[in-house]
Amino acid sequence: MTQPKITPTQPPVQDLPAEPEPAFGWTEYAERMNGRVAMIAFLALLLLEAVTHQDLFTWLGLR
Repeated sequence: MTQPKITPTQPPVQDLPAEPEPAFGWTEYAERMNGRVAMIAFLALLLLEAVTHQDLFTWLGLR
């Protein structure tokens, strides 16, 4: 008699946490987006100062 062929089972799929939906006000989504924009702006400011050898106020003509 032949042995039945055993097929491997797939591991259970874990549910990923849902991304928060955009909404108005102080939400987790808004704070996350504000933080990301702030990090990009800070990096852009550092690059601007490194390339021009001037600080932001001089570059804007305020000094």
